Amino acid sequence: MNESSEPAPHLRVFGDPDTVRAVVLVLHGGRERGHARVRRFQLAYLRMIPFAKDIARGGADKGIAVWLLMNRLRGWNAPALDPVRDARWALDEIRRVHGDVPVVLVGHSMGGRVALRVAGDESVVAVCGLAPWTKPGEPVDQLAGRTVLIAHGVQDRMTDPELSYSYARRAKLVTDRVARFDVHGESHAMLRQADKWTRLVTGFVLGVLDTQPIDPVITNALGQPSPEGLRVPL
Repeated sequence: MNESSEPAPHLRVFGDPDTVRAVVLVLHGGRERGHARVRRFQLAYLRMIPFAKDIARGGADKGIAVWLLMNRLRGWNAPALDPVRDARWALDEIRRVHGDVPVVLVGHSMGGRVALRVAGDESVVAVCGLAPWTKPGEPVDQLAGRTVLIAHGVQDRMTDPELSYSYARRAKLVTDRVARFDVHGESHAMLRQADKWTRLVTGFVLGVLDTQPIDPVITNALGQPSPEGLRVPL
C-alpha cells in the first residue's frame, strides 16, 4: 500500500484450529482524535499481541481462533467513530469466513470502549474491557444478554477507573453477568503486572466459551450483586 492510498483495516489471525467454533476479536487502543493511519510498530497495537497469543495457545486446540484488528486510523474521531466502523467490519468478516460462530471481544483503552459499544452485534456473547475509556453517558443497553468483564488499574491516569466503575454499575442494570476488577499498583499500560492481566483475560475468554471452567474468582464476582462484584481486587 502506498502512502497516498486509502487506509484499510487489517486482521492478523492467531491459532489454526482444524474447525473454528468460536472467535476472539482483539481491539487495540488509540486516542480521542487522530487521522494518521495505524502502524504495526505502534505501542497500542503491539500491547495486544501478548493477549492474542496467550488466548490462542490455550484455545486453538479447542476450536478457538483469535483475530487481532488493526484499525485504519488512530482516533475515535467522533462523530465518525472510525474504530467502531472497523470493528463492525471485522465482525462481518468473521461471519463471512466462519459463519455464525460466537464471538468474544477483548479491547484495551479506546479498544475497550469500542468493544463495549459493538457488543450488541448478534454474534457477540461476551466482552472484556481493559482500562476502557468510558465517558459519562456511554450507552449500556447493547450489553443485554452479554457477559461483561472490566478490569482497570487503580493508578491509571489515562482513563478514569471511577468512570469504568460507574459504567459497570449501569451495565449491571441491563445484564446481571458483570464483573469488574481493580488492579492495584497498575497503570494504563498494563505492564507492571502483565501476567495478572493475561491470566485474567485468557481465563475469562476460555471460560465463557466453555473450553474450561471459569476461574472461581471471576465466577464469584459475576454472581455478586452491585456494587460488591464491581470492585474486586486483583
